[in-house]
Amino acid sequence: MADHEASKINHDNHLLLDQPLLRLPYELLRKNFRSAHFTVEKESTTLNKLLKETAKGSLDSKTSPEDVVKNLDTMIAKMRGMKRKLSTYADEETRLYKQLDARVSHLRELSDMHSVEDVKYEGWSRKRLDRLLVDYMLRHGYNTSAQALANEREMHDLVDVETFLTMSKIRESLENGSVTEALAWCNDNKKELRKLQSNLEFLLRCQQYIELLRINTQSKSVEAIAHAKKYLAPFQEQYPDEVREMAALLAHRPTNKDLPPKYRAWYSPDRWSKLASTFVEAHNKLLGLPTFPLLHTALSSGLSALKTPACHGTQKTTSSSQPGHSQTSMTTSVCPICSIELNELAKNVPYAHHSKSHLDNDLLCLPNGRVYGQAKLDEYAAKAGLAEGQVKDLVTGEVYSRAALKKVFA
Repeated sequence: MADHEASKINHDNHLLLDQPLLRLPYELLRKNFRSAHFTVEKESTTLNKLLKETAKGSLDSKTSPEDVVKNLDTMIAKMRGMKRKLSTYADEETRLYKQLDARVSHLRELSDMHSVEDVKYEGWSRKRLDRLLVDYMLRHGYNTSAQALANEREMHDLVDVETFLTMSKIRESLENGSVTEALAWCNDNKKELRKLQSNLEFLLRCQQYIELLRINTQSKSVEAIAHAKKYLAPFQEQYPDEVREMAALLAHRPTNKDLPPKYRAWYSPDRWSKLASTFVEAHNKLLGLPTFPLLHTALSSGLSALKTPACHGTQKTTSSSQPGHSQTSMTTSVCPICSIELNELAKNVPYAHHSKSHLDNDLLCLPNGRVYGQAKLDEYAAKAGLAEGQVKDLVTGEVYSRAALKKVFA
């Protein structure tokens, strides 16, 4: 019964990890619809105004036939331009719906499985692992490898390559000292960033101002003052301290020998990497993406499920110091968390929560306080080649006399 419960698939827990799989296409569809709606509203207003002026001028005989024809040509050109834009939005909507259908089908496959022993589950979980690997690589800039894996596994509709490529491009431009692409992104998402109370645009404008002051010429100083009036002054109520510091930078140039630390920090080259991190954070929050890669979440859950207090004891795996030889000690644990590869990773994750405990009925307590079943101690003593009447701690390797052991249950 216990084995059956352990192998049963908990669909709700699986779907917790896969929420972004459906969330991102939904957010992109909303954004695409808003862009299309804005285009229709903007172009319709312009066309209606031009049509009204043309009709009124034609009726009042104030507009010549040539001007009427010219205005009609302008309206036709604008309508064709709007049609092209809407066609682009329609193509994007079709792509996103196709992507959403593929992801729903992928998750529907899981609903037909009820045990991890199902032969289909291994293939499904492998595909999910590939998705998590692609997500991890895209977040860390390994774009070519991520695309290669997605193409090899034929799961392009299950991963968000285009979204992360755009993010990666803007992040790299910031790390290389350019705010142009990031400001264009802020302009496209101005309303959403305002709702999130993001300070990204303000920080980008500050960086533009700082770079003008860094050049330290009269013409650039005048340009910096004009920039501050146009782009920084509107943020004075939101960020009063920062705006005052920006104004003070006019008197504190990077060439000053006794530059106070708070002003020196504004001129630091490290600000570009901080801006890149701020952009990534705003981008992920805007699209409802997790802050950390999903691979980290899955790995942390797996490590936590296996971790016990014994996993970080003082006993470590020992091996021969001879080059080319590796002789594992008899005290080596078969627990994955105790392995050299995973032990360090598991240090900061919580211990496993077990709702049910399974104990041997012949438990013996060693002098060091550790408890083992008698059958396991006998088996381990035989493997270790101990003398009659001796037992060995499975974790620490300490050897005790059997007479020193106490029964846990009398």
